[in-house]
Amino acid sequence: MKVRRILAEVLTPNNDALADVVGDRTHRAYPVWRLRRALSMPLAVLALMSLIGVGGFTPLAGILLLTGLLLSEAEIQIATRVRSVTTFEVVVSAFRVAIALLVLVAACVRKWLREPAHPYVLMVLASTLIVWQDPIMNWAPLAVYNPQLWHWPEDWPLVRLSPTVEPFVVIGYATFYFGPFFPAIAILRRLQARATAESFVWRRPLSSLAVLLLGIGFVFDAILEIFLVRTGLYIYSQVMPWGSLFAGTTFQFPLIWESALVTVVMIPAGVLCYRDDTGRTQAEKLARRLRWLPSRPALGTFLMMFAIVNVAYFIYGGAFATIRAAKLATSVACPWPYPEAKIYDPQGFYEREGQPGPYSEGHWNTWMSGQPSGRPSMNPPKEDGSCRPGDA
Repeated sequence: MKVRRILAEVLTPNNDALADVVGDRTHRAYPVWRLRRALSMPLAVLALMSLIGVGGFTPLAGILLLTGLLLSEAEIQIATRVRSVTTFEVVVSAFRVAIALLVLVAACVRKWLREPAHPYVLMVLASTLIVWQDPIMNWAPLAVYNPQLWHWPEDWPLVRLSPTVEPFVVIGYATFYFGPFFPAIAILRRLQARATAESFVWRRPLSSLAVLLLGIGFVFDAILEIFLVRTGLYIYSQVMPWGSLFAGTTFQFPLIWESALVTVVMIPAGVLCYRDDTGRTQAEKLARRLRWLPSRPALGTFLMMFAIVNVAYFIYGGAFATIRAAKLATSVACPWPYPEAKIYDPQGFYEREGQPGPYSEGHWNTWMSGQPSGRPSMNPPKEDGSCRPGDA
């Protein structure tokens, strides 16, 4: 019953929880904070076991468990909203993130030494390097990170596209985009073991894997992102009302759009690593067919993976950019939870809903956002605006 009550508090917006995000630092501890504390140590132990090969855990299984360690940054963000954070807590959080990254690197090195040019390690690298696109992919869906996060310099040409800041924690993308492949391939292998040679899972293994990745990736993304938005790590400042959870609140989340579109990256990342009866992955076969560096097959395979996941990531961003340019994301996250930053209001919807300024329109806010003249110079607030002081 206690677990059920905590989960209900985590997944359901309410005034008390909202006050913890934007309040005066005098409220009780946030339930997500307590939940993450409870999960941190078991995840750390499992990751360590996977690294040293104890208990049947593989290094790559440990990569998935690192997600819990990377969430330690969220604890600090919650703490800054309810009380002052001690230097010790900041150091401990930084230490946990450093350990997570070290385990990720060590797991990949260990696998590479045992099996040079292993396709899983190549995909971990490829799905990590797409982070260069992340500022664009924050701009397109209007994903606003907490400005208190440790972040890259804000005046860098690409980084400045992010609505507020571009945090360091995105370096853990491999756990997110490649992670769902492992439960999906395990389920597919189990289904194939029980099926006949004429069954769909044997005749169409790639399609079967894609369907599994769609389902697993959708659920995985929804759980993870709803959790992170609730911690205040980031918000979606504007979403389409239809298909979104908690629309009009600080914790709004574009469930149908975000959780479905992220699988556009997850599916090719997983399918490219599927081995057929020849023992070769789909990425290897494509690289051979297109004659990509035939004398350097491992490099050719990696470049094939990197190219395809980058194109897939562009498709994800393009879909959200279309929604943005069409001005379909009309529901704003009220109240704005980051008082230390200007209101990110590129299309004037916050102003229209009565949210007090100052406002920031950010970058790429003319023809890229479907408004050649930039942010509307005047957008009179609605009388019943959802962000009017005292009403949000």
